Amino acid sequence: MVKSSVPSMRITVTKDGPYLVRGQVPLSRQAIGADAAGDSVEWVLLESIAAGAAYRLCRCGQSATKPFCDDSHIRIGFVGNETASRKPYAALAQEIDGPAMALTDAESLCAFARFCDRDGKVWNNVSHASSEPAREAFVHQVGQCPSGRLVAWDFETRAPVEPSLPASIVLVEDPSQGVSGPIWVRGGIVIEAADGTPYEIRNRVTLCRCGQSNNKPFCDGTHAAVGFKDS
Repeated sequence: MVKSSVPSMRITVTKDGPYLVRGQVPLSRQAIGADAAGDSVEWVLLESIAAGAAYRLCRCGQSATKPFCDDSHIRIGFVGNETASRKPYAALAQEIDGPAMALTDAESLCAFARFCDRDGKVWNNVSHASSEPAREAFVHQVGQCPSGRLVAWDFETRAPVEPSLPASIVLVEDPSQGVSGPIWVRGGIVIEAADGTPYEIRNRVTLCRCGQSNNKPFCDGTHAAVGFKDS
């Protein structure tokens, strides 16, 4: 969907092993902040992590040095076959049209961050996004989705309305669920499969780090079902 503005940055999915990150990609940890009702409302920075020019992030979920790889994937015989579709986002998504904006939804990319559920659910909110305040609220809500499952589109320009995100990697924590979430790749960083084929470059992508997604290398929300913790 987007061109990489940082060609020096790259994430390689290694065969049955970790994610190899190159190009001095900034690494941090952020939490999904919830309100009193338990709805996801904001991203909260927890810490910046020193990582160096190149580093390996655990993909099997069993490393004793998480988020970094300690070769536990070899000990446990991790099988990390990439089963995700190689189709572009446009081929995976369905479109919902409102009076001024559209919403596309590629459900297979869902990482269970739940920003979409508040304020009457984002799929309903597209039909109200006509006034400027309603439009801004809708675009903000869609842009909080870390996986890029949801994308807002402007009817007038026929272009996606994406948040401006720095090229970086975020380790997601989900306190309200008591689990650690996916690896959030932001800002159009190239991700390539173990066979060398690049995945479509997107502004928002979530990679599995519990080792149990059925849509590898992408997150499918399994971390919540299995109670994965990065500790």
